[in-house]
Amino acid sequence: MIRLMRDAAHYYPWILKSIMGVLAIAFVITMGWWGFEEQEPNAVASVGSLTVTRDEYRRTYENTYRFYKDNVQGEFKDETLKQFVLDGLIEKKIWTLVAHDMGLIITPDELRDDIMRRQEFQRNGKFDPEVYRRVLAANRLTPALFESIHTVQLLGEKAMTVVRDSVALTPAEIAEAQALMAHQPDAPPSAGPSPRERILQDFLFQKQQRTLMAYKEAMKAKVPIQIRKELL
Repeated sequence: MIRLMRDAAHYYPWILKSIMGVLAIAFVITMGWWGFEEQEPNAVASVGSLTVTRDEYRRTYENTYRFYKDNVQGEFKDETLKQFVLDGLIEKKIWTLVAHDMGLIITPDELRDDIMRRQEFQRNGKFDPEVYRRVLAANRLTPALFESIHTVQLLGEKAMTVVRDSVALTPAEIAEAQALMAHQPDAPPSAGPSPRERILQDFLFQKQQRTLMAYKEAMKAKVPIQIRKELL
């Protein structure tokens, strides 16, 4: 199951993005406008001051199950899928906590600009308010609810961007990448990066991913996390 999910994320990156969207929506709907709430007796997990409620978990599990069933070939092990969903919800809350610790905010202009850039809300290459309302209505969302959901999602993404942008290759890492680049054949000019440029980009990307993982794990070690598996 885990291998299936990893393969899906590698060969179909849009699948992973869609799943993260599903997790983000379920994450915020239950938590309210900014993700803070009192500890609930039916919470399946608590992450610092935030909780994953039973309803939130069930809704996310059902949405994720349907998504994989419709888009990915393969059998699903229930226990593995349950853990996958719970891990995703916990990760979302961790990055929300990181964003608040950093003092990050999403301004109304940032929210508006991001929504207007989204292709699903456009007609003929331009944002269309009617398309916007229609798409949200089809997903049983009001503009106010969607915008509160999207604000929290952007907040977590901003925290990840801050961490990712703090990463740079060391001289030794650049030298290692250049050694590999020397063995790459020259490619004809193209619109995209050359094979040599891609090697350097891959080195940086991999380091950024390792840094994000390390930052998340450090936060998990710092923030008290409790899980009630009997409620899953």
